[in-house]
Amino acid sequence: MRAMVLGQARQELSLREVAKPEPGSGQLLLRIRACGVCRTDLHIVDGELDRPKLPLVPGHQIVGETEDGRRLGVPWLGWTCGECRYCASGRENLCDRACFTGYDLDGGYAEWAVADARFCFPIPDGFEDLQAAPLLCAGLIGYRSLRLAGDAEHLGLYGFGAAAHIVAQVARHQGRRVFAVTREGDVEAQAFARELGAEWAGSGVPPEELDAAIIFAPVGELVPAALAAVAKGGLVVCAGIHMSDIPSFPYELLWGERVLRSVANLTRRDGEEFLALAPRVPVRTRVEAFPLEQANEALGKLRRGDVRGALVLVP
Repeated sequence: MRAMVLGQARQELSLREVAKPEPGSGQLLLRIRACGVCRTDLHIVDGELDRPKLPLVPGHQIVGETEDGRRLGVPWLGWTCGECRYCASGRENLCDRACFTGYDLDGGYAEWAVADARFCFPIPDGFEDLQAAPLLCAGLIGYRSLRLAGDAEHLGLYGFGAAAHIVAQVARHQGRRVFAVTREGDVEAQAFARELGAEWAGSGVPPEELDAAIIFAPVGELVPAALAAVAKGGLVVCAGIHMSDIPSFPYELLWGERVLRSVANLTRRDGEEFLALAPRVPVRTRVEAFPLEQANEALGKLRRGDVRGALVLVP
């Protein structure tokens, strides 16, 4: 089969002919119909997540079809031990032995993939392959971040990319008020945010105190800025798997029972809940498609921040 393969970090992917994977016990063989391009893929390729298996087929937002015709989604969390204290307490996203799709396990930048059947989700009706792919990470991590932000009515979204454009729709469906913070001068992202229901979008301080903020952009400097924008008792959720260093900030920004927390990975419960909710909103993903062999071009577009919505590869 054809696959885009990472041979070494900080190198471009190469198009190769590789052996078609064979499913093992408990695994499914999937013909890949679409695979989303995630910022986590970019962190892996750029060497910021530094322990991937190599060579590696990246990609963890897989929409695939089984041999018996079922359409399933494969997310980032690809396997857990089921035995450790985290798995036993409903926190399988923190499993020390977890394996991740497109990092520890070959992923979806290919024509075929294998996946643990326990960690595959049925794709809800009403979503074409391209539109479904971003739900499997941008949607799932965004949903987990939103859930951990509590019942915040005034919600700030810092960075308006693939995840935020989904979360904004869910938040508005839940009756929340959305405030989008983008890079200075990014008028296209600001217009996109307003189109999706944000009542304010800009690059400065939101015009009202926030009850919670979710930081999607991998920029540590946004942490003290978000803490300064939330009211007493508010939460700041860091949603990315990688972030630049957080600068020092005065304790006063955290005081007042503000909470700063991260989101790590996802659980199968997150997937089940979100994929049941998405058709009810209904979530509408904006995607730009690339053929498989143009994965490097898609990653470059993401690296430049030149994306409105999500990017998806099609074998």
